[in-house]
Amino acid sequence: MTAISLGMPAAPPPVLAPRRKTRKIRVGKVEVGGDAPVSVQSMTTTPTTDINATLQQIAELTASGCDIVRVAVPSADDAAALPAIAAKSQIPVIADIHFQPKYVFAAIDAGCAAVRVNPGNIRKFDDQVKEISAAAKDAGVSLRIGVNAGSLDKRLLEKYGKPTAEALVESAVWEASLFEEHDFHDFKISVKHNDPVVMVRAYELLSQRGDWPLHLGVTEAGPAFQGTIKSATAFGALLSQGIGDTIRVSLSAPPVEEVKVGNQILQSLNLRPRKLEIVSCPSCGRAQVDVYTLAEKVTAGLEGMEVPLRVAVMGCVVNGPGEAREADLGVASGNGKGQIFVKGEVVKTVPESMIVETLIDEAMRIAETMPAPENDAQAGAPVVSVG
Repeated sequence: MTAISLGMPAAPPPVLAPRRKTRKIRVGKVEVGGDAPVSVQSMTTTPTTDINATLQQIAELTASGCDIVRVAVPSADDAAALPAIAAKSQIPVIADIHFQPKYVFAAIDAGCAAVRVNPGNIRKFDDQVKEISAAAKDAGVSLRIGVNAGSLDKRLLEKYGKPTAEALVESAVWEASLFEEHDFHDFKISVKHNDPVVMVRAYELLSQRGDWPLHLGVTEAGPAFQGTIKSATAFGALLSQGIGDTIRVSLSAPPVEEVKVGNQILQSLNLRPRKLEIVSCPSCGRAQVDVYTLAEKVTAGLEGMEVPLRVAVMGCVVNGPGEAREADLGVASGNGKGQIFVKGEVVKTVPESMIVETLIDEAMRIAETMPAPENDAQAGAPVVSVG
């Protein structure tokens, strides 16, 4: 009989669609577009003028799997803080510029990896594209053309009546053409809207107009739960079509939470290597153990595990043995005990009171034999799946 390999696949996992072919740019040491992995971004919430607090938050973001960080630059004092932040940050820093074009040049001079410009609210932006292009090109700095529904050019609002997908795309394509007229091509584009349906349509239309790398985002997505749903829905719709080269989940929550959500979205689509994945049933009348508590305790006990390990925590005899058998490590629980599976084989049966302890011990033992992901910064937080 031919042996069946169970557990996490050794071959690259399948994706829903090939990545859209885009030009590749650099944001410092991180490549965006082309064949580069989809990167995760976030934005600091500290005052940029507080250099130590900002660097501390950047360190926390880096540890959580953030690839690129953006900092706000609303004033001259913020611009003055950029050189120290850009020099000491572990990941590339993007300066976020609105209203004052002079801060674009200040950010370039400060050594920032990239600059985000909002054409809709920078005074006489189009008149300064030539100078911005020259300065960015000389410094090797890339740009993001950030079109936003909340700050769309008044001329386009008058034309379309509101910030429609078509209006966002028209703005983005126009600004891109201005930079390209000056032979500047190192930019990515975003067309953000707070409505996921409008946002998805805008990116679909924009992806048909050129090979620019695209930064995905649902702007003003809302509190953690609502924003997570909006972002996961919109990003999933686009990434499943191969559209999107870098993402930022916008939440009314600590920025580390944005990174965790972004990583898990990419992991769920096999666009980023997975770390720990807990597969657990949602529980039902068939369950003979407290699956909720078991899954929570196992997740907490394995927090921080770096290797790609799938652990199944199942609570009944219907799907439990099958799910546990197909995971790297699993338990099928019932009648006050649990069968422990390792790579598809039952290795022991333990009392219910020992299930958590046994799973953690077995997971640690397996982890010692597995290499950690090559790119730890892009592996993200543990994933919990409910069956």
